Parts: sequence; C-alpha cells; structure tokens
Amino acid sequence: MSSGQVDLKDVQRQLSKVVDPEIGVPIVEMNLVDKLDINDGNVDIQYHATTPYCPPVFALKISQDIKSNVLQVKGVKDVKVTVTGHYLADAVNKQVNKSQPSPAASQPMQ
Repeated sequence: MSSGQVDLKDVQRQLSKVVDPEIGVPIVEMNLVDKLDINDGNVDIQYHATTPYCPPVFALKISQDIKSNVLQVKGVKDVKVTVTGHYLADAVNKQVNKSQPSPAASQPMQ
C-alpha cells in the first residue's frame, strides 16, 4: 500500500474510540455507523443518533469526536461527518463540517 492511501482498519480503529457520552458505549458497538467511504484521502462518515431526541450537545460531541479521531489517521486530508435521524441533524452537520480557515488565509497580507 502506498503512503498516500488511507488504511480502512486505522479509520475503523479510531471510530471504535468514539463513545456515546450519555450511554458510555462506543458507537461502533451500538452499530451507529451507517456509511464509511474513503476517496483520495477524503473520508465520508454517516451515522445515526441513538434516538431522534438525543441531546444536541451529545450529537455534536459524537460528531466532533468522529471528525477529530479520524483526522489523526495517516493520509486523511478531510473528514465529513453526517448524523441522520436526529431532530437537529442539519444544525449539527453544519456545525461539525464548517470549513476551518487555513492558517495562511488568516494571516494579513504584507
């Protein structure tokens, strides 16, 4: 495998570290991950909330943990996380996937 490829097992290992903060069980043990696609260093993960009315702070925490954990995998350039089946899914998805300005973009031009 070339160094530019993302190892699926490494991504799965990082996902297994994401724990539902309310229940205390890893999301993979609860079979919450519905989709995992890797394309040229870009990872697309879709999962569903345990209930439609899971507290939004927990849905956001899970989404953020997924993103930060998977970004640690060698070769990963970007991670898009989508929660489904939650009453505030659109807001959570927008928040977790908002683009972060690059450090160079935030520096004033000289």
